[in-house]
Amino acid sequence: MSTEDVEVRRSARRRRTVSARRENGRVVVLIPASMSRADERVWVARMLDKLKAGERRRRPSDKDLMARATDLSGRYLGGHARPRSIRWVSNQRSRWGSCTPADGSIRLSDRLQDMPNYVVDYVILHELAHLLVAGHNRDFWTLLRSYPKLERARGFLDGVALAKGIDIADDADEDLGVEDAEGASA
Repeated sequence: MSTEDVEVRRSARRRRTVSARRENGRVVVLIPASMSRADERVWVARMLDKLKAGERRRRPSDKDLMARATDLSGRYLGGHARPRSIRWVSNQRSRWGSCTPADGSIRLSDRLQDMPNYVVDYVILHELAHLLVAGHNRDFWTLLRSYPKLERARGFLDGVALAKGIDIADDADEDLGVEDAEGASA
């Protein structure tokens, strides 16, 4: 079991359900009074794992997003993209993210919050690249080429949009910088 401070509270009114929450710096696990000690150990471990997983998925603060954007800019864009702000917004229904190069602000759709980190990182990188290059031309995609999960993240977002019936603007496919045998863009 974890070294975390855990309090188990048994309840005669609780019949089958088990729940957990943080309370005053400790984890409180609520279980039925009739549960065996062996089942208690199993359920406490399970609920600790579930609680930690939920906390990992919670939305990062704006400060966390800025640290993440700074790191991504350094790793993939040579540190050249320097946003002044980055934050979650709930009013973007046709985009995953947007930016305003004039003031260096980046906004991420709150629909990204439960998506894998590599997908959120791709959207942040995408918007960081727009601080350097407007549009989706060859220069733009050249900036993103070094991100190893570029195509995987784009495919994930396409799949989510299709499954949820979200009409996402697909202007990102204007020019992926792919050349055919004659050297023209595909």
